[in-house]
Amino acid sequence: MPDRAPQPVDRQLPTDEARDLISLVRDIAQHEIAPNAAEEEGAGHFPREVFTLLSRTGLLGLPYASEHGGADQPYEVYLQVLEELAAARLTVGLGVSVHTLSSYALATYGTKEQQVEHLPAMLGGGLLGAYCLSEPSSGSDAASLRTRAVRDGDDWVITGAKAWITHGGVADFYTVMARTGEEGPRGITAFLVPADAEGVSAAAPEKKMGMKGSPTAQVHFDGVRVPDGRRIGEEGQGFAIALSALDSGRLGIAACAIGVAQAALDEAVGYATGRLQFGRPIADFQGLRFMLADMATQIEAGRALYLAAARLRDAGRPFAKQAAMAKLHCTDTAMKVTIDAVQVLGGYGYTADFPAERYMREAKVLQIVEGTNQIQRMVIARHLAGPETR
Repeated sequence: MPDRAPQPVDRQLPTDEARDLISLVRDIAQHEIAPNAAEEEGAGHFPREVFTLLSRTGLLGLPYASEHGGADQPYEVYLQVLEELAAARLTVGLGVSVHTLSSYALATYGTKEQQVEHLPAMLGGGLLGAYCLSEPSSGSDAASLRTRAVRDGDDWVITGAKAWITHGGVADFYTVMARTGEEGPRGITAFLVPADAEGVSAAAPEKKMGMKGSPTAQVHFDGVRVPDGRRIGEEGQGFAIALSALDSGRLGIAACAIGVAQAALDEAVGYATGRLQFGRPIADFQGLRFMLADMATQIEAGRALYLAAARLRDAGRPFAKQAAMAKLHCTDTAMKVTIDAVQVLGGYGYTADFPAERYMREAKVLQIVEGTNQIQRMVIARHLAGPETR
């Protein structure tokens, strides 16, 4: 039995334009991203040149309005683009998802004037964004954040520290949630802060078990002065904006997780059909065949779940519960599938000569970012049974 080359995912896309878009993404992934992924991840190299290419080809603003530099693509299409990018290299797929999340507040809650002034550069002008909500002492309990913005005439002065910021230190702009009023969620306001503003600095990137090419760092705001024209939404609306953004962002994480899982399955199938033991391919043995079948089934279920949530979003219907379910299921699936892929490859799966071990290390972070999977279960349960009693 010869090796079986991985087949592209058979996607159901709504338009010819979307099919052409996926073809473009696959070409970029095959020629510009995947060939350098292992080496650059091992070296901790952030592929800024890839994000520049993605911006130039219109892939950093897919779900936003074309009048501001976006591509008017539905989430159903945008998420499948993320999946393709993440399958080639999670640093890139997750980076596009984070940039989209960082642009959400202004694209959705900004004034027309703000959108005209800033969005073209953010969506198609080569800029890269970061989303600043978490802090050293407030992760899951984001409403307790301590970074403060104080009004000073026509400006705001922001002081505090944000933690676990993807693109910290390499981003061109930060969407920052800061406290402007009372304690709790009602006292938080959103701001668009340029990375080169005086008083903005980033700490050394965290040393992580995976995604070493994607910098994650604390970002410090030391008396950073921004004009009121960079306040997004109303005073006190920031936490609602943050939660709204995360509903969409969780779908991005779900799609990235399925991309990683698909890459791991492809690696496992390719290895199992080519590796001979006892005179035949190990894919002939029922134990491995069933393992591959289970991996593929869970991936297809995850893909269907995130697409169903995306279609609700595209139709303007509530989708927060489904987004939490998709993030939960898809990231748990990525963890299970990548562990199984390492097992299929046996000893080779544990070495850096094959990508399976990298996929496994990368999958873990997806169960944590943009709301841990324990938080997703809380969100889902609240939709089912109402808020917890105190």
